[in-house]
Amino acid sequence: MSRNNPLALIFHALFIGFILAPLLIVCVVAFTPLGYISLPTDRLSLRWFAAILDNPRFISAFWLSLGLGAVSSLIATALAVPAALAIARNRFPGRDALSAFLLSPLMIPHIVLGVAFLRFFSSIGINGTFGGLVMGHVIVILPFALRLVLARRRDGPRRSSGPRCRWAPRASRSSAALRCR
Repeated sequence: MSRNNPLALIFHALFIGFILAPLLIVCVVAFTPLGYISLPTDRLSLRWFAAILDNPRFISAFWLSLGLGAVSSLIATALAVPAALAIARNRFPGRDALSAFLLSPLMIPHIVLGVAFLRFFSSIGINGTFGGLVMGHVIVILPFALRLVLARRRDGPRRSSGPRCRWAPRASRSSAALRCR
């Protein structure tokens, strides 16, 4: 096992600190009672959390996001699992093309994909609807679910789940039994 030199460790520590610093500052400032950033503060308050809970738009957006995530992940999983099993288990013409098509949203920057969704959904009149949001999310989520199932199927056992069964003759020639091992 190779070890990093001290300069690389210092660089990585600074990098992680730089990435996490804004998150830590937001977490600390969330407990200040003032309407502006003031550190250090003389007392702690839950003012901002109460303001979020008192705003019905935040609450409805939370429930919409929760429902959108649940519906989108269920649909993406329901589409990805059979597609991944078909791609991993079978050899058929167009298998690689199908795999590339289903994984193609990973290759497009998400900002470009978002602008394309906005223009397309606006042109067909479903921009901002729950169905349009679900469609956009499913397209973005599907490649991740597909990759997870494909990785498991390619690394896992080749046979299907459950016992392997075959027809084999029993003691007499006229009867046959299903033998599973």
